[in-house]
Amino acid sequence: MRLVISAVCVLVLFSYAAAYDPLDPNGNVTIKWDVVSWTPDGYVAVVTMSNFQMFRHIMNPGWTLSWTWAKKEVIWSMVGAQTTEQGDCSKFKGNVPHCCKKTPTVVDLLPGVPYNQQFSNCCKGGVVAAWGQDPSAAVSSFQVSVGLAGTSNKTVKLPKNFTLLGPGPGYTCGPAKVVPSTVFLTPDKRRKTQALMTWNVTCTYSQFLARKNPGCCVSLSSFYNETITPCPSCACGCQNKRNCVKSDSKRINMLGIHTPKKDNEPLLQCTHHMCPIRVHWHVKLNYKDYWRVKVAVTNFNYRMNYSLWTLAVQHPNLNNVTQVFSFDYKPLLPYESINDTGMFYGMKYFNDLLMEAGPTGNVQSEILLQKDKDTFTLKQGWAFPRKVYFNGEECMLPPPDTYPILPNSAPVNLLNFPAFIFTMLVMLAVW
Repeated sequence: MRLVISAVCVLVLFSYAAAYDPLDPNGNVTIKWDVVSWTPDGYVAVVTMSNFQMFRHIMNPGWTLSWTWAKKEVIWSMVGAQTTEQGDCSKFKGNVPHCCKKTPTVVDLLPGVPYNQQFSNCCKGGVVAAWGQDPSAAVSSFQVSVGLAGTSNKTVKLPKNFTLLGPGPGYTCGPAKVVPSTVFLTPDKRRKTQALMTWNVTCTYSQFLARKNPGCCVSLSSFYNETITPCPSCACGCQNKRNCVKSDSKRINMLGIHTPKKDNEPLLQCTHHMCPIRVHWHVKLNYKDYWRVKVAVTNFNYRMNYSLWTLAVQHPNLNNVTQVFSFDYKPLLPYESINDTGMFYGMKYFNDLLMEAGPTGNVQSEILLQKDKDTFTLKQGWAFPRKVYFNGEECMLPPPDTYPILPNSAPVNLLNFPAFIFTMLVMLAVW
């Protein structure tokens, strides 16, 4: 019996740990349903998806949301989004619902749709920014008219089994819970209105559920050592080794080779690490009161442009960032007493788009940090990051024993060699 209880406890702890990120402990995607009006056979609701993750955004081709109706509900109409399938609506005469499926699948509309199909914070192709990068763009919403449902707070049954793809797997959604009704402010900000009913669904992300292997890796170098520590071999798995392309291959110039596939299957440049993204951290200079780092992010995927990319780094000296030259920077404070985590992202219209693999497939910047003389040291890998995330995915770091090491101190002792000779001559003369 004890063995069974222990196994259950381990499984429960693992399930919680899998969706917990120590650098973003409160990160989640909250889906809020606000019933704004009743209809003869149901209700009209505004569905708002808020991405409260600090450095993980929902990238192209965007989010997909599905759920299971509690009764025999149908969707009469939608504004700002659409279902991917209509389902069997043959029993309806006259007005035909937008969707009759028991488990509808909803996607965002693309930019440029007619004005009468748009809704606030819609029509971005499902791309939602990270909260830490741009809170105003971290929201996506649509309006849905539901039929054959309850027409009061007591008769409405909440949808269940919510599933969020963003765009692939990784998110786990909890059950819908009724919460205090949302209060809205009119455009003139002189009157408050209230939703008739509100429920929330919280979805958390787990990299373990998203993929078996990391999606990025880190290489290291420094001014005091000629050796470059590369990404670990097969850091992102070598299952794509057979389909990779050499950088000088004629296949790269073939028409349509750079077109993304529906399943987001990558076409990677042949490397020993086989990662779509490599982050290189180079300790460039060491001044008296400051030190300087160069960071370069390289894209090895010929089928992917990374928009709204983010780079999160954990390092003890990020509490003294003096200047970041070509990226935007924002400190992250997952724990108020510790300031060792920061987020880097591209400057708008300059380098916020990381292009596909090739000559322009990289972005780079330099960082100037002020030394904390009580803790600063270049020994034992202190100058290198503890954790690195690209687009919210933790990157594989090299083993600590392969980090660039400080050179032997023998040359420093050689500076005293003339003094040693002079001392010996004096002693011989006296003797």
